[in-house]
Amino acid sequence: MAVTATAISSRTNTRVKQLRAAFTGHDRLSGGLVAIEGEHLLEEALRSGIVPRIVFLTEEQEAPAALPHTVEIVRLTSDVFASAVETRSPQGIAALIQPPEYTLANALESQASPLIVIAVGLQDPGNLGTIVRSAEAFGASGVLVTPGTVSPWNQKALRASVGSIFRIPVVSATRDEIAHLQTGHGIRLFAAVGTAPTRVLAAHDADLRHPSALLIGNEGAGLALEWLALASTQITIPCPGPVESLNAAVAASLLLYEASRQRTPSTPPAAKALPEPRIPGPLRRRPTGANR
Repeated sequence: MAVTATAISSRTNTRVKQLRAAFTGHDRLSGGLVAIEGEHLLEEALRSGIVPRIVFLTEEQEAPAALPHTVEIVRLTSDVFASAVETRSPQGIAALIQPPEYTLANALESQASPLIVIAVGLQDPGNLGTIVRSAEAFGASGVLVTPGTVSPWNQKALRASVGSIFRIPVVSATRDEIAHLQTGHGIRLFAAVGTAPTRVLAAHDADLRHPSALLIGNEGAGLALEWLALASTQITIPCPGPVESLNAAVAASLLLYEASRQRTPSTPPAAKALPEPRIPGPLRRRPTGANR
């Protein structure tokens, strides 16, 4: 394990500049590497089979026990570390990783009956990261992002995914590629809409057991007409409360849950347990009032 002898105290150090560039999304200066911060995210990356290229630690921080001995470790002073990362309260540990590369084929071939989420023009990285996390939780085969959607490797998206980004295929796709899902692969496109006019199915009435893709629109504008026209079916989540629409991540998560529920083989209800027989306690003598 290569470790720097003394903690780096210069903000213009080559390694520090590379870490800073990765946090700001500058691919050329970061060498195409992605920055992650925090012990939990690093543990998730290692658990997913991703070996970091470089790990940065403050002087007080210990290296994780699961870190391979071949990984380069660079020590930074607390001030230099804080100048390179984005969080206000740095945890003292960060890393540069090579992000996993997936193709559309990975998302299509991972399951016999693909379940895909398509993020159309999402701008909030927290929403996208949450969708990626829910996609893994409910057994989706992949997440597609269209042009104009925030990068899934944005720092806020990364943190919101809580490590799911390392394991589930997240792939950029054009409108033509998404249209071909339906015409070329037999995957039905469902457009999620907020209101429920005529010809819109409630989510629980839609058949999501077969190959399906869920189109989730922009947080403010929803799905444009061209995307609505692309879908074969529009679905909505019935809400008894007086709201017009749900948050994009919440809507995607509920639809993924519904798809997972439909795809889970039904099991007979468990037999209701009979109450245990009550064992009477010792009888107590009832006072008669005879003795005064």
